[in-house]
Amino acid sequence: MTSSSKPGTPRTFAVIGGGAVGVATASLLLREGLDVVLIERGGLGEGASFGNAGVLAPSSVVPMSMPGTLLKVPGYLLDPLGPLSIRWSYLPTLAPWLARFVKSGTRERVQAQARALKPLLDDSFSAWLPLVRHAGNEALIQRDGFLAVYRSEADFAGDALGFKLRRDNDIPYEMLRGADLWAFEPSISRDYTIGVLFRQCGHTLNPNRLVRTVGEAFRRDGGRLVEARALGFSLEGGELKGIETDAGLVPAQAAVVAAGAHSRPLAASLGDDVPLDTERGYHVLIADPETLPQRPILDASAKFVSTPMETGLRMAGTVEFAGLEAPPNWTRADHLLTLGRRLFPGLAPQYPEARVSRWMGFRPSMPDSLPVIGRASACRDVVYAFGHGHVGVASAARTGMAVSDLLTGRMPAFDLAPFAPTRF
Repeated sequence: MTSSSKPGTPRTFAVIGGGAVGVATASLLLREGLDVVLIERGGLGEGASFGNAGVLAPSSVVPMSMPGTLLKVPGYLLDPLGPLSIRWSYLPTLAPWLARFVKSGTRERVQAQARALKPLLDDSFSAWLPLVRHAGNEALIQRDGFLAVYRSEADFAGDALGFKLRRDNDIPYEMLRGADLWAFEPSISRDYTIGVLFRQCGHTLNPNRLVRTVGEAFRRDGGRLVEARALGFSLEGGELKGIETDAGLVPAQAAVVAAGAHSRPLAASLGDDVPLDTERGYHVLIADPETLPQRPILDASAKFVSTPMETGLRMAGTVEFAGLEAPPNWTRADHLLTLGRRLFPGLAPQYPEARVSRWMGFRPSMPDSLPVIGRASACRDVVYAFGHGHVGVASAARTGMAVSDLLTGRMPAFDLAPFAPTRF
């Protein structure tokens, strides 16, 4: 247990952030029999958890920065359909993050990062299952596998190190080529000739509803929700007394910072200057599409994911660096629709606006692709759980388990040293 309460005194645990990580963590703490309050300024699951691809993928151990990534950046930036965009006015702010990103992409470092991500992502479907089952909606997650497809042997060969990292971490996959691939997933274009199937992966039919459903069960079971923006912490002698919010002080003796892209100022107030930045991601969703894949598909050549959801076909991806304040560039979402038609030739050439929705959200990303999980420097009563980048939904439940272990005095199931807030 942390130090801030006397024996026999009821302790309140505050979780800041109502996304996948925050809601999973709050729910797991509540199941420990603890008094838990969840602080969220918007609706549950309305941030990055709303619009992601919804894939529960243990295969996602491959870091974003890899050897050779820097050489690909100019081509990405020059391609209007490319996976990367930078608002040049934001470049001076982004430069220190980019320098760390490039530094993180050596062969030795990505091997260590993949090893660290392995237990965090391990069987993410089963990690979520008790939470959704308890919430009474087990059907929200499905284990139908995850398929990566390539247009050429050269594209596939370019990912050789990524597949070595998966083999090194005991992540199985199967190769499908040509007719075998097209028979397995008939919806895709015959221009894609190579497929890699990860059978142990799953996905959620609606990541927003997944978070809201688990959050509703949290409130049903006695968890409290405070709709407010967390501003800082009230400390006395290094012990936590409460969370300062725009609605007043929320008393608490332990806390979790799981505020996603908005976590950096909160960490800074506790003495930790973490290099968190925002990868803005987009999605486009087609209601009642003419064709629908049977499982999530990564177009590994174009770097986006298409997921069959209860609301239609969602195509999600791209990375845009522009910070938290710049308005969306909806052309990025429209590009995803263009790429989607290339992957799924059965889609219509045009859609009325009523059938297409667009979204932009903020991925909280660290330059080494590892989230921040660990105690705050200025107060051991506060634990960080943010910076999950592209694997927030997939890693949320296991992150919640690790945080619950830390706050209740148990040894976490895996080593948290690689995720330390002081590692930079």
